[in-house]
Amino acid sequence: MTRQPTVVVTRRVPEPGLELLRQHATVWVNPEDRPLSREELLSRIATADGVLGQLTDRVDAGFFDAAPNLRGYANYAVGFDNIDVPEATRRGVPVSNTPDVLTNATAEMAWALLFAVARRVVETDARLRQGQWPGWGPFQFLGQELTGKTLGIFGPGRIGTAMARMSRGFAMPVVTCGGRKPNETLIRELGAKPLPFPEFLAQSDIISIHAPLTPETRHAFDATALAAMKPTALLINTGRGPIIDEAALVTALRAGRLAGAGLDVFEFEPRLADGLTSLPNVVITPHIGSATITAREGMARLAAQNLVAMLTGTTPPTCLNPAVLAGR
Repeated sequence: MTRQPTVVVTRRVPEPGLELLRQHATVWVNPEDRPLSREELLSRIATADGVLGQLTDRVDAGFFDAAPNLRGYANYAVGFDNIDVPEATRRGVPVSNTPDVLTNATAEMAWALLFAVARRVVETDARLRQGQWPGWGPFQFLGQELTGKTLGIFGPGRIGTAMARMSRGFAMPVVTCGGRKPNETLIRELGAKPLPFPEFLAQSDIISIHAPLTPETRHAFDATALAAMKPTALLINTGRGPIIDEAALVTALRAGRLAGAGLDVFEFEPRLADGLTSLPNVVITPHIGSATITAREGMARLAAQNLVAMLTGTTPPTCLNPAVLAGR
């Protein structure tokens, strides 16, 4: 009798994904709503054939050493900077992520942050709740209109493309920076202009970060880059926290060298840079870019589909290292 494979789910995901996994494997799900510690993770995967994990799980040589039976790892995220993909390939283990299904949710979140910062929504809400509003005045809480402003997309991939497309109703010129090649879709549909980084910083009224975290993008927005932006500019980040040097951002915002920022991801998550929470021109949200029912259920289904394919020897829908499948 063929042994049923075993799967470890390092943190509970929506039921559609778990239901699919249970049709093909014996599934253990972390019963607590928290990341497993490194020791707990390595102990739990010791006999696992497959793992469905989170961005908080470091998938490296030590991970693979601890899981000698591993036949596949599925990341419950579109980002995969937590995975050593070359090491996975060397070990012959397919790994995957969950692109596409969270594209609209994250793009909409970037717009939510942008509106909240531009029109001082969080700041003014707090004033009202605290009983600190004396009544209407012509110079109170002046913000920025977005119509006609230049929107800069740093990392014009799926999510950056979706956000740029959503700008149509605001007659916003679009400029882009980053990516392996120019985004022909945005050039064709919106007349977007790909720019080198210095020109991109100088021309953008709003910069929205959607790039992956790589050695090249880490701290791309450091003190020098922030100083090169317009003092009236707004910076939005739903990509990866370490793309911004948070300490430098706090300094720039405090000094008035940047008008505002909206952040859903952070450099040292869940810890925030000193001084960030005291700034009224910053809106911060706890990494909820994909936090819609539609997106999170879609992520669970896709992660499960990837893992089931790995366990059954078929091609995962979104494999990050498909070369390992050729040798199977």
